[in-house]
Amino acid sequence: MNQPHPQQSYPEQTAPAPTAPKNGLGTTGFVLGLIGLIFSFIPIIGLIAWPLVILGIIFAAVGLGRIRKHRATNKGLTITGLVLSVIGLIICIIWTATATKAVSDLNTEANRSVTIHYEVSGTAKDATITYSTMSGSDLSTNQEQAKLPWSKDVTAQGLVKGGTLTVTTGAGGGKATCKVVVDGKESKTATASGQFATASCDGF
Repeated sequence: MNQPHPQQSYPEQTAPAPTAPKNGLGTTGFVLGLIGLIFSFIPIIGLIAWPLVILGIIFAAVGLGRIRKHRATNKGLTITGLVLSVIGLIICIIWTATATKAVSDLNTEANRSVTIHYEVSGTAKDATITYSTMSGSDLSTNQEQAKLPWSKDVTAQGLVKGGTLTVTTGAGGGKATCKVVVDGKESKTATASGQFATASCDGF
């Protein structure tokens, strides 16, 4: 007589718990890109945007790699972070290029020399002529009793270049006209007539 075989029981096998998506890199890239973009619009302070947007690009790029491998799920946020970081980087580059050009222009202007031609003409028999020249941080002023016509050439250099020319007629009256020419271009002219009349050419 056959004996019944006892039934063997096996423990139930449970499926492994799904791994939680690791969205930290993409989120970090978004935060860095957003902050970097905001700072990139601010002059001088925007210097700190450089490392922020560069790190934002790196974190967002690595986050996209995780998304392609199905290890992360925040695709939209990661792409947004990458876009913000790239825009911030472009703005930083534009600011840097603009600042570099401005410094170069200032340096060029500081080293540029101009020729200032002072001239006084007219019928006045006696005239008092005062002229001043600004060259960089130096200001020189001269006064002469002169017969007309009269002229003087000076050279100015530096970021601030300019001067003034004033002529005053004497007791004999007459007419006096002052004129200033900078590098061959007439900048100022004025005329006075009568006794002790003054013509002033300034602001050039």
